[in-house]
Formats: sequence, structure tokens, C-alpha cells
Amino acid sequence: MAKTVPDFSFEEAAARRGYTRIVGVDEVGRGPLAGPVVAAAVWLDPDHIPEGLNDSKALTAKRRERLYDEIMETADVSIASCSVEEIDEINILQASLRAMERAVAGLKSTADYVLVDGNKIPAAFGLDAEAIVKGDARSLSISAASIIAKTWRDRLMVDLAQQYPGYGWEKNAGYGTKVHLEGLQKIGVTPHHRRSFKPIHNILYQDKSISD
Repeated sequence: MAKTVPDFSFEEAAARRGYTRIVGVDEVGRGPLAGPVVAAAVWLDPDHIPEGLNDSKALTAKRRERLYDEIMETADVSIASCSVEEIDEINILQASLRAMERAVAGLKSTADYVLVDGNKIPAAFGLDAEAIVKGDARSLSISAASIIAKTWRDRLMVDLAQQYPGYGWEKNAGYGTKVHLEGLQKIGVTPHHRRSFKPIHNILYQDKSISD
């Protein structure tokens, strides 16, 4: 099966319906045990779309870094997050939607149409929007948002890894890898861990009878 390559067809279809400021939004970091969930909203200038945009997971770190810089130079970009405290309070799905709402609200120019990666549209957008499953591999605007969100969050986790060594965050971005889980057992829980997530909850409450 041929790989899907993102294009500008969703954006062009919205433009034909009369929308003038069409943005893509994506979030990253729903699965990790540590760190915030991060969203990015991106409006691409149709005349200056960086070459090689794709789902951030399909790109090498080096290519993501280069595209990150190009997108930041040529597009209207907003990055927002939801903290671990918010994740624990309202759950990861609601926190992801809230981060996307914040990202869209933070754009320099107000969007009038939003292309959202996934199958849920944040209610608080207050804007016409379209949910696109696997949108980061189908829409250039969402691809750009996925690259921005992932690169920004990865950089943050590298910074946090310097403050809290021993969990491998510089390589695992807070996901529950073997190194991360071993670090939790040896060092314990940090302020950046999501206490509502089962492995962290189990360590905090020493509930060793529940196996993951």
C-alpha cells in the first residue's frame, strides 16, 4: 500500500467554502508518564510552504528540527500546553483538547476554520472545524503542527532530564520505557510525573498487588 503524503486539499476545500484563515492543530504527549501535553496550531502561508512536511513520527529528529525552524520562519505558529497538574485534575483527553484550544487562541491572527488531528473537536474553539483521522499524514497544516508540537516537547523533556537525571527523558520523552520505569523504582516520583497514570499511582500508593 502506498504511503499517504500530506497535501493541501483540506485547506483548499475550506477556502472554496469561503474560509480565509485555515489552521491545522495537533497535540503530542498523551501517552507519557511525565511532562505536559503540548499542542501547536499552525497557519501555513500557501505561497511559502516548507518542503518535506509529513507526520512528525515519519521524520528523523534532524529533519524535524530543520522543518521546525522553517515553519517558525514562514507560518503563524502558536504553542500551548496543559500541565501535569491539569492532566491529573481533568484527565489526559480533556487536557489534550484544552491544550489545542489554547494553541488556536494564541495565534497572531484569528483562525476562522480549524483542521484537527483525530476524531474529536474541542468544544471551546467556538470556530468551524473539521476532525481528520490521521490528519498529521494527510493535511500539510496538521503535519506542520505535529512537527512543531513534537519538537518543542522533545526539547522540553531534554531540559527536564538535566534537572531530573536517571529517567532517560532525553531519549524517551517521558514515555514508560524500561529505563524510565527503572528510574521510578530507584529514584521515585518527580513533580513532573502524572500521578493519575497507573504506574505512578501504584508507586505512590505502594499498591504492588496491581500489576500493569
